[in-house]
Amino acid sequence: MSASLSGLAEHLAWVAPWLLPLDATWALPISRLEAVASLMALAMVGFNLRVNPLGWPLAIASSALYALLFARSRLYGEATLQLVFMALSAWGWAQWLRGRDETGQALRVRQLQAAARWRLLGVTALLWALIGAMLSAWTDSDVPYGDALPTAGSLVGQWLLARKWVDNWPCWLAVNLLSMALFAHKGLWLTVGLYGVFAVLSCVGWAAWARRTDIERWRGLP
Repeated sequence: MSASLSGLAEHLAWVAPWLLPLDATWALPISRLEAVASLMALAMVGFNLRVNPLGWPLAIASSALYALLFARSRLYGEATLQLVFMALSAWGWAQWLRGRDETGQALRVRQLQAAARWRLLGVTALLWALIGAMLSAWTDSDVPYGDALPTAGSLVGQWLLARKWVDNWPCWLAVNLLSMALFAHKGLWLTVGLYGVFAVLSCVGWAAWARRTDIERWRGLP
């Protein structure tokens, strides 16, 4: 298994034309693949801010492109995460269309209790240790634990988003800031900028969803 994962980047040589810079005169080498994936991801976040389920198919498409990009950059945790995101996005799409909360009502935006937040923090720490150990043992990643931390946080954030918990936004804020450092280390500069925008949008989404819960509370919803 180690050999197959470590040689994955070489097996993706057919992606090479899409990794060529859009314009050789630009200061930063931005590839076509990274540009298209970034635009799709931005549109996805825009729909998520409005609690619009159309963000989920965009999430699936952008995750597929980023899986290719990260695999070629030997960020195997991030690449595998994108595949998991594709499955979770399909599930999240179904949740937003037909999902029910703990009381049997249609899903709505709501906040976790403090005890639940601590439990999820513990889950994130365990995932970080597990994923980091796996990447260290089974791949040639040069940043196994640096790759594993945003990977673990992203899994938790995706679950929170799919279940319409407001707490997904602070989770994504932390993930985005960590990811910026990781992608800068790998020279994926457009993605660094994209995740900087995501960090700002995480704050916007956090405020917007918090206001939505306040409105529902004012209307007398549980």
